[in-house]
Amino acid sequence: MIAKVIDMDQVLKQSLLYDFYGELLTEHQRSVYEEVVQNDLSYSEAAEMFGVSRQGIHELVKRCNRILEDYESRLHLVDRFLRIRANVQQIQELSANCEAVSREALAKQVCEISEKILEEL
Repeated sequence: MIAKVIDMDQVLKQSLLYDFYGELLTEHQRSVYEEVVQNDLSYSEAAEMFGVSRQGIHELVKRCNRILEDYESRLHLVDRFLRIRANVQQIQELSANCEAVSREALAKQVCEISEKILEEL
C-alpha cells in the first residue's frame, strides 16, 4: 500500500513537472514521455511504437525526468504553484467556516494569506 502512495506521488510530481516544463523538451522527447508517463505505456510497448529498444525508451524517460527536474531546480515554478494553491485553499477553508470567526479576524487572516500569494507572484 505504501509503495502505491509513493508511486502516486512520483506520478503526480512527473505530471506537474511535465505540465510546467514539457514544452521545453524536444518533440520526440515529449512524444515518448507522454506515452510512457501520461498514457502509462510500458517501455516495451513504447519501444515497439517508436521503433527503438526498450533500453532506449528507459534512458530517454530518465533523461527527460532529469531535464524537467533541472528546470524546476532553477525556476521553482511547480513549488511556487503548490504554495499558492495551498494559500488559496486556506482562504477557501476560512470562508467556508466564517461563522466560527469574527469578521475582523477573518478579514485579517485573508489579508495575511493574500499578501503571501502576492509575494509569490
